[in-house]
Amino acid sequence: MSIAFRIPMSGRSTDEEHRVSSSLELLFDLTFVVAVAQVSAQLAHASEQGQILEKLGPYLMVFFAIWWAWMNFTWFASAYDTDDVPYRLMTLLQMGGVLVLAAGVPSAFEHQEFTAIIIGYVIMRLAMVGQWVRAAVEHPDGRATARRYAIGIAAVQVLWVAWGFLPVELKQWTFLLAALLELLVPVWAERPGMTSWHPHHIAERYGLFTIIVLGESVSASAIGVQSGLAAHGVSPALVLIAAAGLVLLFALWWLYFLEPAGEGLQSNRGRSFYWGYGHYFVFASLAALGAGLEVAVQRGAAHAAVSDTAVEYAIAVPVAVFLLMLYVLHAPLVPEVVIRPLKTGIAVLLVLLAPLASPVIGLVGVTIAIALVAAALVAATLIDRVVEARRPDTD
Repeated sequence: MSIAFRIPMSGRSTDEEHRVSSSLELLFDLTFVVAVAQVSAQLAHASEQGQILEKLGPYLMVFFAIWWAWMNFTWFASAYDTDDVPYRLMTLLQMGGVLVLAAGVPSAFEHQEFTAIIIGYVIMRLAMVGQWVRAAVEHPDGRATARRYAIGIAAVQVLWVAWGFLPVELKQWTFLLAALLELLVPVWAERPGMTSWHPHHIAERYGLFTIIVLGESVSASAIGVQSGLAAHGVSPALVLIAAAGLVLLFALWWLYFLEPAGEGLQSNRGRSFYWGYGHYFVFASLAALGAGLEVAVQRGAAHAAVSDTAVEYAIAVPVAVFLLMLYVLHAPLVPEVVIRPLKTGIAVLLVLLAPLASPVIGLVGVTIAIALVAAALVAATLIDRVVEARRPDTD
């Protein structure tokens, strides 16, 4: 199809029909596949070395940069996607920044060297500034909001560049300050008026990123199987852990898409910050789960005589965080969440208690138990929906 060289940028309709992700957005997401794979692999390596707590800080910091850049592009595109030549070229620049960031992930984990990550991040963010400047120039109704976005994002990038020159011992605390300022920019920018993002488009975009991080978990598990086969050959433990991991990931995918996020965002646009920001924990937990499953498969293939509690909790904690956040994020959006809070609470508790049974059931048993809890939550939720559908309407 033909693409116009330039289309004046204006806010898209919030109730536009059949609004789905564009092919450009899908291509943009592919660069984040690389970035998420890099950070998940580094966390898996840290877990193998028994350094998961030591490397958790760098993981959360790097994942923030990945998630925040993706999220900003997503919400901007939902409101201002013109899909003309300048828009595509600016998106290309952001994609380049993602790849630079991904290339710097190993150095950040191994040597606390964040230079490449800062460069890649600033490239992405300055490209975003360019998009907001264009929106300010070409869309008078949204000029005040767009101008605030451009000024706020540019100002915070100065802080990030300065952050790169700080000694390692100061980086963690100053990172929290810079990240907080990043989070506050949209809150401040949208005070003159909220951008015209599309609720169902946003829900679909978040769903697609959920699939990306789930896909990385599948890939990480496959890498674990490959390494286990190469080192120790086929074993019942390897097969059982790999199968349980696949069931677990499938159940988590099922649970995520049970909740009607699009309808909730449409009726509660004012709670979009809460829902959008909270997904950091959803995405980060799923990516961390991939690292945990990779190590678990390798450990199972090695026929370890003793249980590794750290590996088991590397699976249990991300699953518990995901289940908890799934309820916490959707409860304010809809009159009644699909996944009942009591069932969610029981599932979270059982998942966190499963590693305590390790002396009896071992790593294989713990992994299977966690997968069964997630699958049982899916089944219980589906049964609830069937019962409600058959309940006579008393109104």
